[in-house]
Amino acid sequence: MKKQINLAIGRRGFVAGMGLTGSLALFGSGFAKQVVKEISKLKPGEFTWNADRSPDGPVAIVVSIPEQRVHVYRNGIRIAVSTCSTGKKGHETPTGVFTILQKDKHHRSSTYNNAPMPNMNRLTWQGIALHAGRLPGYPASHGCIRLPMAFSEKLFSVTHVGTPVILAGSHTDPYELVHPGMVLGDYAEHEFEGAVSKLKAKKHPKDWSDGERYPVHTVIASSADRRIELLENGRVIADGKLFIKGSHKLGEHVYHLQAPQSGHRGLAWHGISHHVDPAHPHRPEEALIKRITADKNFVSRLQAKMHPGMVMIVTDLPIHPDRRSGDDFVIMTTGV
Repeated sequence: MKKQINLAIGRRGFVAGMGLTGSLALFGSGFAKQVVKEISKLKPGEFTWNADRSPDGPVAIVVSIPEQRVHVYRNGIRIAVSTCSTGKKGHETPTGVFTILQKDKHHRSSTYNNAPMPNMNRLTWQGIALHAGRLPGYPASHGCIRLPMAFSEKLFSVTHVGTPVILAGSHTDPYELVHPGMVLGDYAEHEFEGAVSKLKAKKHPKDWSDGERYPVHTVIASSADRRIELLENGRVIADGKLFIKGSHKLGEHVYHLQAPQSGHRGLAWHGISHHVDPAHPHRPEEALIKRITADKNFVSRLQAKMHPGMVMIVTDLPIHPDRRSGDDFVIMTTGV
């Protein structure tokens, strides 16, 4: 039996603009019709898309499996919501934290009779992806997340290799926080300035040109193991000891590193999805980042690899490889 860890609970007030309504694009009979409709009342195949609410910035995607909804955020602001169809019984869509591994606009399945999978954003090498497909109004896929064709085209245009995707039992709106110093360590002034300067020199993956291919990095910190890992394109390249101040329970959190921002004294992060810090449920999220540090060797390796768009996962689950499906993603579920 599997115990699913819902990566998000409740709603956060950070998100501006979208509310419960949006411009709805309905596609049928070869034309599109714009209407306004409550998100909770979207019918299969319907979606909202309001890219002008946040015209630029990094994208994050949250798929709420119980709601059969896909929420798209850019720069922490929700710009779109779509109906979807996830895995049917026996082929359930896994929950967890993923990054897009591959994009293929005209992909066909190598497993299911060469079936077309337009606008495919691959999440695992075992066959889980976001792509256009039939939406009957309930989970019906073999594990993928099916999307309306027009929505999948728009989504394909804003994602990139490394875009974080959370498949979860619920969703929460992202929130912004600024860590007052270098994450996972106490830094002297000149060391901190050097780290921020290096980060400024690196592009976010969304800004890569067609010829640029850089590694995408993910950090996983586990209170259960008191260990921390650095993954490069899904493969562990460094690990170290995790030190926790106060209670050893941290909750479940996913952070997305932003480019350095003028006027901020520190590193800017977006919290994409979370369970509250069990030890301090009423404290702001910055307090949790301040509670964790790592050994100096690991922090040194991390500093050299940090880039805008890097994902950091904080969890109370073990990070043993058995908790992952191969090397391609981190799955935040556990057997009981």
